Amino acid sequence: MQTPRLKITFLGTGTSSGVPMIGCSCKVCVSTNKKDNRLRSSILVQSATTSFVIDTTPDFRYQMLRANVQQLDAVLFTHPHKDHIAGLDDVRAYNFFNHKPMELYANSLTEEAIKREFAYAFSDKKYPGIPNLNINTIDNNPFYIGDVFIQPILVWHIKMPVLGFRMGDFTYITDANKIEADELKKIIGSKVLVLNALRKEKHISHFNLNEAVALAQQLQIPKTYFTHLSHQMGLHAEVSAELPEGIFLGWDGLEIEM
Repeated sequence: MQTPRLKITFLGTGTSSGVPMIGCSCKVCVSTNKKDNRLRSSILVQSATTSFVIDTTPDFRYQMLRANVQQLDAVLFTHPHKDHIAGLDDVRAYNFFNHKPMELYANSLTEEAIKREFAYAFSDKKYPGIPNLNINTIDNNPFYIGDVFIQPILVWHIKMPVLGFRMGDFTYITDANKIEADELKKIIGSKVLVLNALRKEKHISHFNLNEAVALAQQLQIPKTYFTHLSHQMGLHAEVSAELPEGIFLGWDGLEIEM
């Protein structure tokens, strides 16, 4: 299948607490470099005819305003943790202006959490103005959102299954610390990989910096950008200077066209 030209915008590149972290006065959290300020992790994917986000973070409203997103066709979810679904209620603005439900794409685990956390949106008697949502249940099988062909990639967040996604030559993976061999094969050949790298120290459920670098090099991806970064990673400028060729820290507002 022919993949349309895509524009990817990094709406947020921070971990669940964001950067700066509340109450913290470390050198990263007080940095005046805009690249050290990170909203919770999400991206906007746009083709000529289709626009969708991956995850609705607690910062979703501000992310949409900051990126001036006038049209949104769908939301694609990676997993049900709060920092990836909590902003869902604010899609109702798009319901109002577009006069149609927001199409959601989620695995059964995430669908269950959405229906539990936003039960009012699925009740028989709906209060005026609540979000109008239509859930499409997905698994490991490929599917389309508009004209964008999407191949899910199963990764593991300790014991929680999380979905990464490949769209043409672009692959996005967040909240993972293990990817099995058969799923790694789905990533090979990507020209751009976005991968979570929480910090330099070992972590129970996320790749650390060394693990993420090793995986990107193993897969021989020409360009890899790290996301879901905590303040413990260090200053953007200092860490960036230490990274191998072709590997970068992502930052909020970064745009990639491919």
